[in-house]
Amino acid sequence: MNRLKRGVAGLLVASVASTGFLQTAQATLIGTEQVARAQTSRTDDRARIDAALARTDVQERLRELGVDPLQASERVAALTDEEAARLAASLENAPAGAGPGVIGAVVFVFVLLLVTDILGLTKVFPFTRSVR
Repeated sequence: MNRLKRGVAGLLVASVASTGFLQTAQATLIGTEQVARAQTSRTDDRARIDAALARTDVQERLRELGVDPLQASERVAALTDEEAARLAASLENAPAGAGPGVIGAVVFVFVLLLVTDILGLTKVFPFTRSVR
């Protein structure tokens, strides 16, 4: 019993001593201009994606793939800011017209919806079975 107490006491001493090695957070002030720029870029990214999804050729392609354009729009609205920025950048680098970039973006949305279906978060496609 005495050995157990010593072991627990040693473990506590080691854990308390190791807290001094933890990194501390550095906080700085963020300027209003930085926040405004970040918000503007977020809304610009989402506006670009929404404009691409509003195109009739993209909506027709989504329907061909079995995706309801309204559900695709809802899924895009649920994207994180980083994912939206990445998707908007891929749309921006796409060639004019219905080139592979637009199809790549459509495939990205399709795969995203497919993965969320398989994980059981959504039920968009009737041919998937949920893991849950």
